[in-house]
Amino acid sequence: MKIDKAIPYGTQDITQQDIDAVIAVLHSKFLTQGPLVKEFEEKFAAYVGSSYAVAVTNGTAALHLSAMALGVNADSKVITTPITFSASANCIRYCGGEVVFADIDPETALLDINNVRAILEEHPKGTFSGIIPVDFAGYPVDMAAFRALADEHGLWILEDSCHAPGAYFTDKNNTKHFCGDGSLADLAIFSFHPVKHIATGEGGMITTNSEAQYKKLLKYRSHGMVYQGNSDLIENHGGWYMEMQELGYNYRLSDINAALGVSQLSRAQLGLQRRHEIAKRYDTAFAGTAIKTIPVKENVYHGLHLYIIQVENRKGLYDYLRANNIFAQVHYVPVHLMPYYQSLGSKKGDMPVAEKYYDHCLSIPMYPTLTDDEQVYVIEKILNFYN
Repeated sequence: MKIDKAIPYGTQDITQQDIDAVIAVLHSKFLTQGPLVKEFEEKFAAYVGSSYAVAVTNGTAALHLSAMALGVNADSKVITTPITFSASANCIRYCGGEVVFADIDPETALLDINNVRAILEEHPKGTFSGIIPVDFAGYPVDMAAFRALADEHGLWILEDSCHAPGAYFTDKNNTKHFCGDGSLADLAIFSFHPVKHIATGEGGMITTNSEAQYKKLLKYRSHGMVYQGNSDLIENHGGWYMEMQELGYNYRLSDINAALGVSQLSRAQLGLQRRHEIAKRYDTAFAGTAIKTIPVKENVYHGLHLYIIQVENRKGLYDYLRANNIFAQVHYVPVHLMPYYQSLGSKKGDMPVAEKYYDHCLSIPMYPTLTDDEQVYVIEKILNFYN
């Protein structure tokens, strides 16, 4: 089989419905923050099962505002995973806090709760402020277990669900917990970068079940200001009146982005179903070979943002696939090995499981518009390389 066009590891799917939704906004009264932002927030909250949602400019902004709302400051120490995009850790540094990395589970590549527990037990209670688990590749973290651990040590939880809208796990009581539904984490965040499940160009969302946190986030998103008619106003000079009560940022999403988000959200579940079809074919193709895949527990519905294999001679396979128009990717270079974090004291050898995972991992094409023929071609090339 020969495929002439490039096959990326992930890409957006823009339909005529999406284009029409954006054009409608361009003909409307609102280009920046308007009614479609609120509509997107409400529909997304309903999709993941949370009480509140706050739309922002991107996933990094969502992390930053969440860290602010949770009170991160120079006295805060927060535990997170090294296998994630660096923003999961950087948000703590933005607020002056200290990042403490814990290693990953060798089976799932998620933050290892046993390693987190060991770190907590090595220090007096009160040393740490919170935990940022990441639903890496779309695999839901066992938030019930992390919630119990966090409660034992008086910690908040910020769930990074950028990879996992629509994913869930079922707990021992047979209750489904969707990523970002607010049932177990204090706050959760999502990204709408083009390679994610829902694309808005750039965009992010924070979800929570806390009304108090919701109100904080709305304020922080818009320069720390409150406006005429808001009960938090100290005084009211007239209909024009606004006041900056705290230091905030301009992290507002536009109606243009929100229109695309609403349109994309309407077919998000279909996209997830297609991702599972693709994953099943990969699972079957690689079973019984030396190509290692990540097993999924029976109580988990995977979000499948990424399909990751672990292989020997990863660089050789990566180059071979690129030579054959297949643009695989590596997720991620461990954050603790980034020069910035090494300058703060991290070093090679600190996270042996994460570092071993990094040496072998490769994300191969996974997106709803990947055709059956393209996937057959990808599988054929991977198997040919090793055979």
